[in-house]
Amino acid sequence: MADVDYKKITRDGLWTNNPATVQILGLCPLLAVTGTVVNALGLGLATLVVLMGSNAAVSMIRGYVTDAVRLPAFVMIIAALVTIIEMLMRAFTFELYEILGIFIPLIVTNCTVLGRADAFASKHPVLPSLVDGFMMGAGFLVILVILGALREVLGQGTLFDNMQLLFGPAAAGWRLEVIPDYPGFLLAVLPPGAFLGLGLIIAGKNVIDRRLKDARKARQAEAPKATRRVRTTGKV
Repeated sequence: MADVDYKKITRDGLWTNNPATVQILGLCPLLAVTGTVVNALGLGLATLVVLMGSNAAVSMIRGYVTDAVRLPAFVMIIAALVTIIEMLMRAFTFELYEILGIFIPLIVTNCTVLGRADAFASKHPVLPSLVDGFMMGAGFLVILVILGALREVLGQGTLFDNMQLLFGPAAAGWRLEVIPDYPGFLLAVLPPGAFLGLGLIIAGKNVIDRRLKDARKARQAEAPKATRRVRTTGKV
């Protein structure tokens, strides 16, 4: 097997093949629970843990399952991990678990999780699979948090509200009032606001990609000119 390119795995998960902005997967929870940062962070961390665990488990059994039972076995692994996460959240972050509701069990149906298990973990050793799960989960988490922050600021004028639901009573003081005496903006906290926010994030990524591509083309076009100048003058 060829050497694994960890830089490519990292780049794919965080940017070039991000589950939320490129693959456009997991939109249902992405749009439904990102009204605040704490909600987005809770779901994002749960998804990241499931991605890492499922990738590692699938990689370990990849040589022992036949094609006939491959996908059912993957789904069983993912469902078991999601059940563990759900039980842990009910035990330690019950209020946040109630807010996220059905979207924690729905991680089982998240196409990103099953997709990485089938496309990557079933073909690679454990360590690269763990890294791939972490990077894909981190990329999904970052977009969740950015969208949650955007909607929270626009919707209620605060940031990091109710962080104690995830990190305990000590995090109650993390709340920032970004816009004092803000009357609220209902559209930002409703599903249409989530669609608009995600569209802005994707548009921003596309603009950055286009500028990076143009800059790369400009450097490539400049390189032959510099080589010809060196050959003509005989100086570097």
